[in-house]
Amino acid sequence: MPELPSAVEAEQADSLRPRRRRPTGVRGGLHVIGWLIVAGLGLLALLRLVAWDAAEPLMVLNANYLVIYLPAWAVAAVALITRRWWLGAAALVIVAAQVLFALPELTAASPVPAWAKDAATVRVFDANLDSGWALYPGYLQAIKQDNPDLITFEEFSGGGPSGGALQTMKASGLLTRYRYYCSEPDFGATGFMLASRLRLTGCRFKTVRWDGQGIYYLVEATLWSPSGPIPVRMFHNLAPLPSSWTETRSALAAADRMVRATGPAHMLLVGDFNSSWGNRGFVKLLGDGLTDGAAARGQALDMTWPNGAVVPPFVRIDHVLTGSDLAVTKISAHQGFGSDHKYLEATVAIRR
Repeated sequence: MPELPSAVEAEQADSLRPRRRRPTGVRGGLHVIGWLIVAGLGLLALLRLVAWDAAEPLMVLNANYLVIYLPAWAVAAVALITRRWWLGAAALVIVAAQVLFALPELTAASPVPAWAKDAATVRVFDANLDSGWALYPGYLQAIKQDNPDLITFEEFSGGGPSGGALQTMKASGLLTRYRYYCSEPDFGATGFMLASRLRLTGCRFKTVRWDGQGIYYLVEATLWSPSGPIPVRMFHNLAPLPSSWTETRSALAAADRMVRATGPAHMLLVGDFNSSWGNRGFVKLLGDGLTDGAAARGQALDMTWPNGAVVPPFVRIDHVLTGSDLAVTKISAHQGFGSDHKYLEATVAIRR
């Protein structure tokens, strides 16, 4: 019969067996933090599916969908490396959800239409000024260099000791080159300026109710291009803050109705939408038949807000949208002057 191991030998063998290490306080804490991140982002992804932008916090978080889910990528990597399989699997579900949400925007790039090669073009300069009473000299210089045909300014101010941005433009001589313009200067989100070297007619300002009064959110006009008349719309939505998120959704819904009523084919819709592809109202505009110029040219990650050196831009809320008979051939975002937004320069081709 084989000899049974002695008690001492059995104890020595037991001591040599690998034992599962209990998590230390730090590792255990990180594990808990990982689960909290996954739980929070999982809830946000679920709400995106069942209650898209149904509440103000969701609207803000969904607008930042390209960055808000990034912690799940880090949790997935760390969890899989440390063999926390359940946590890793849960984080990968969040990663998959973000990829699913982002695919429409990131795969929207397409070649410039063949007809645009020989088409007439309009150069557009769009900026949310947010710069106090006067127009910063940097914008005057940028306009001089870019030489656009159409200028659209949001948060276009009026009043003040200098007479406001409109007076600054007049004093600089800029408006001698842009004879056709309509403006509604105001200190804040409701100020607009639309200026053109091409004939511009039928300027109208549209309002949405906020805090018991009507505020401007849209300018309608007709631009007479070499290829014919174009319905130009300049849009500036309120930021989706607790005091105004209902009006933010209302303005997007009104813009949607306007596009469907006018017809999207010849439309040029420009401005600060305070929303991105993560927001339901903005996606509805694209569903109406409009094309996001930056996404179409493969520049979906050319973020426009915030503009500054402290925090890099992480969301694209300023857009140039076109109908099927127009196409953005070039578009770029540039550092703004005294503003929390970058400004846009775009070239738009117009089919005859």
